[in-house]
Amino acid sequence: MQIIANTVKDYIDSLPEDRQIAIKKLRKVFINNLPKGFEECMSYGMIGYVVPHSIYPSGYHCNPKLPLPFIALGSQKTCISLHHMGLYADISLLDWFVKKYEKTVPTKLDIGKGCIRFKNMENIPFELIGELVKKVTVEKHIKTMEKMAQKK
Repeated sequence: MQIIANTVKDYIDSLPEDRQIAIKKLRKVFINNLPKGFEECMSYGMIGYVVPHSIYPSGYHCNPKLPLPFIALGSQKTCISLHHMGLYADISLLDWFVKKYEKTVPTKLDIGKGCIRFKNMENIPFELIGELVKKVTVEKHIKTMEKMAQKK
C-alpha cells in the first residue's frame, strides 16, 4: 500500500489517526536523534532520511539521481515499517539492535533485510529506535554503503 504524497505533511495527514500518532512520534524520534547532515524528504512513497547530493554528489549507487537513502518510515497495509539501510549493510549494528530489542520489547522482532515491521503500535520501542538512529553518522553511512556497492 503506497501512499501518494508530495510532502511529509501530506503523507501523515493521509494516514488513519492511530498511524498518524505513531508516525509523528517516530518522526520526532528521528529528528531529535539523527546525526547532522541527514535530510528528511519523501522517498519511495515513504518519509525518508537521506544523505543529500550536496554532501554526497554520487547519490545512491542503484540510481545516482536519487540521494543516498538511510532510513525510510512508512505505513503499510498491516504495519508501520522502518527501513534502515545500516541494519541491512552492517551486521554488527544488526546484532546490537536484535539483542537490545529482545531485552526491551515483549513481542517477537518482525524483521527482514533492514525492514522492521511494527504491527502493534503499542510495542514500538521509541527509545531504542532513538539509540539506533544516533549510531550511524553521515560519514559512517557513506563508507558502509560504498563498501557494500563495491561487493556487488
